[in-house]
Amino acid sequence: MSASKKPHMNLVVVGHVDNGKSTIVGHLLVDMGVIDQRTIDSFAKESEETGKGDTFKYAWVLDSIKDERERGITIDLAFQKFETSKYFYTLIDAPGHRDFIKNMITGASEADAAILVVSVKPGETEAATDPGGQAREHAFLSRTLGVSQIVVALNKMDDSAYSEARYNEVKEIVEKMLKLVGYNLAKISFIPVSGWKGDNLVKKSENMPWYKGPTLGESLDLFEPPEKPVGKPLRIPIQDVYSITGVGTVPVGRVETGVLKANQKVIVMPSGVTGEVIGPVDNPPNAAKEFEAQIIIIHHPTAMAPGYTPVLHAHTAQVAATLSEFVAKIDPKTGGAVEEKPKFLKTGDAAIVRIKPVRPLAIETFKEFPEIGRFALRDMGTTIAAGVVKSIIEKYDPTKK
Repeated sequence: MSASKKPHMNLVVVGHVDNGKSTIVGHLLVDMGVIDQRTIDSFAKESEETGKGDTFKYAWVLDSIKDERERGITIDLAFQKFETSKYFYTLIDAPGHRDFIKNMITGASEADAAILVVSVKPGETEAATDPGGQAREHAFLSRTLGVSQIVVALNKMDDSAYSEARYNEVKEIVEKMLKLVGYNLAKISFIPVSGWKGDNLVKKSENMPWYKGPTLGESLDLFEPPEKPVGKPLRIPIQDVYSITGVGTVPVGRVETGVLKANQKVIVMPSGVTGEVIGPVDNPPNAAKEFEAQIIIIHHPTAMAPGYTPVLHAHTAQVAATLSEFVAKIDPKTGGAVEEKPKFLKTGDAAIVRIKPVRPLAIETFKEFPEIGRFALRDMGTTIAAGVVKSIIEKYDPTKK
């Protein structure tokens, strides 16, 4: 079966900075035969010569993807794509924390599924899962941004002498965290692995006979295929616009929902001419002057009050936006209000708020267009909050300028 015949899935690997994401993915791809061992061995030599030691040889795979990205080279590296028996996967992101968040939100990389990597090494586990830890932040983000399928790799089991007791201990910590964010634990596999030694990546580990579940490779076939949003109205976020001599203006973007046909009449919003989202004339994209959203505060050094104006990132748009009103603080687990009109919001809070972009913003509700209805709020170089659009309060009409 050729790659194109299998359902395609976008996979993102998330987790705290030194919990071993790169090593797991590199080793997994070697064990799956996507990258040959010789490539890795030649790199191991190189990394020993640079004094990094052998430990980094698997991480190199993702580092080299990242280097190419940072240098602006858009070569599609072969090992960003791999097949399992059931799916054809694209690995979304080399694990740069800020890039990950930006990519997740700009929709250029809708993740269908995620591997959350958490180290079982004492100290590392807590750093990752405590408030402020990246495992927690990534879990929050993945959930808020609609990544419903997740598998947890409990990494560095070799460091804990493959102890079942330690596995259970960390599993419980991560379960609590995922439950808090709103994941359904019944559907999540927790796999004890060693990214470095290769336990339970593709081959069942002899070091952990107590573990009876799937390997990491097998778990990738347990995900459900995503539905293609072809039945929805057409929406195309525009990334770039080029002026080409003899051709005219050429917009570049990706069809997020619906079907684009030749000679179809389309409209660009919010300007009615050039802007951020294209759609059909009879079902034009919404442009909002104000909207209501559900947000989760991922990180704020103090607290924020109504009137706060960070930069909103949604699909391909970036615009300063004011949090005009805090409607209610909510329980992230149930979605029920716990406090009406709170005076301020701090890290970890979930809330319903009203947002006024400084100029009309092409955006849709998450319910109708999850692909375009999500956003992040960034300030001071970090992601402050992630959110989804619940309703558009005031629409912008380009004909009534």
